Amino acid sequence: MNIAVIGTGYVGLVTGACFAEFGIGVTCADKDEAKIARLQDGDIPIFEPGLEEIVRRNTRNGRLRFTTDTREAVERALVIFIAVNTPPQADGSTDLSYVDAVSQTIGECIDGYKVVVTKSTVPVRTTERVKRTIEGAMQASGNGRHRCSVVSNPEFLREGSAVEDFLRPDRIVIGAEDEEAIAILKDLYRPLYLIEVPFVITNVATAELIKYASNAFLATKVSFINEIANLAEKVGADVHHVARAMGLDGRISSKFLHPGPGYGGSCFPKDTRSLVSFSREFGVEQRIVSATVAVNEAQTQRMVEKISEAIGGLSGKTVGVLGLSYKPNTDDVRDSPALEIIRRLQASGARVRCFDPQAMATAALELADVAFCDDAYDVAKDSDCLVLATEWNEFRSLDFARLGTYMTTPVLVDLRNVYVRAEVERLGFRYEGVGR
Repeated sequence: MNIAVIGTGYVGLVTGACFAEFGIGVTCADKDEAKIARLQDGDIPIFEPGLEEIVRRNTRNGRLRFTTDTREAVERALVIFIAVNTPPQADGSTDLSYVDAVSQTIGECIDGYKVVVTKSTVPVRTTERVKRTIEGAMQASGNGRHRCSVVSNPEFLREGSAVEDFLRPDRIVIGAEDEEAIAILKDLYRPLYLIEVPFVITNVATAELIKYASNAFLATKVSFINEIANLAEKVGADVHHVARAMGLDGRISSKFLHPGPGYGGSCFPKDTRSLVSFSREFGVEQRIVSATVAVNEAQTQRMVEKISEAIGGLSGKTVGVLGLSYKPNTDDVRDSPALEIIRRLQASGARVRCFDPQAMATAALELADVAFCDDAYDVAKDSDCLVLATEWNEFRSLDFARLGTYMTTPVLVDLRNVYVRAEVERLGFRYEGVGR
């Protein structure tokens, strides 16, 4: 079987590379000529553990190809995955212009039976819209005699572990209306049957909603524990003990009960706002998800206030920030709490020094007037406070004696609760965590 993946962003590149790893012929297409040239040279434009090796191996053996010619990719493939960008708009709704454009192109290129799969995260009923667009383009191009099935197959990839998530997923969700398309998709994912991955076969609308419901629920857990953390600080409780006890209840589980500066990244912020937006089109208010969004947006300001309280105000102070990506093991800074905190620190008159193991280049495109440093110890120089914003492994064993020699005042504001207060204070630092 040959497949095409349209769009070589995060989802498209991981999807194409991992299908090639299954032994399938994959053509990845993108209009960005510079990106395709880099990929053809084996240069991976994103940081994702394990991805570079898979891309290079499957490019060498001929199973993975990259092109700017979408028509060529479509004509070679039986299954076509749409994995283009679906960015948020100012009102929280999803911009579907890239999905519309690629659907039109697919319809114009179809030369036989195809299964078109929406892999991008799209609002419910978008797959119907894709089908209408493709069929309209087929009729206008004289391709109306051919058949085309349109399927929803949402992705559940976590940045930083996306390759592992694809090769060993929790579940595969397929939303389709005809048995032929279902059979082809199940055949495509056949290697996963060997490891007994559960398959959820349902209709298209249900598959689309599963993605949003999953992300919204996880985001809600994050906002919930952050509100409990804020209360814990006021009453003298330790939120970690609260979260651990909650997590021991099998009905709740310990996942995503980690207090901090709030969620970020390419999924949770966009998907929660999108769910609220498109639900209103159907006359339904998502009150819990709306509250989740509001709590998350307020959490970064609460972290800035915590930093300010720790050093007696921000104006004229120098704050060192460790970590810029929204989570470790990725260079993605989209909706990163660290970047929002930096902007608010600057707005309050603070100077900012920062370091991240992978996200310096991407952060430099988003931030102005910050000092990008060589490592954590360079960040500490002349800083009034260190803020641990992203829990990269290399920040888990810092030499506090060394850090203290560089800093104006030895203060650590640990927004990820990596360290134990008593140990840090024993080394001469003032320590502030979240909910402790």
